[in-house]
Amino acid sequence: MTPKLQQFDERDTGELRRYEYDDQVVYAVDVGLGETTVDVVGNTVLIVGDDDQAEFEVPESGTVEAGINNGVLTVEVER
Repeated sequence: MTPKLQQFDERDTGELRRYEYDDQVVYAVDVGLGETTVDVVGNTVLIVGDDDQAEFEVPESGTVEAGINNGVLTVEVER
């Protein structure tokens, strides 16, 4: 598992950022420009890159959306 995907698995706050707004919480981490995909199942974010995979349970409840843009993974949780 790459260190950047491991950020989500271990909830290491080294590069994982959490932003709180009135209507949502946003998580962001640089996963690089490789072939990384993301999917959301319930409150679980599944990240797959190259031969690595990780998952991240979103602690907040609400609608969860995730995407990758220019190597930055963002997870948005609507409150």
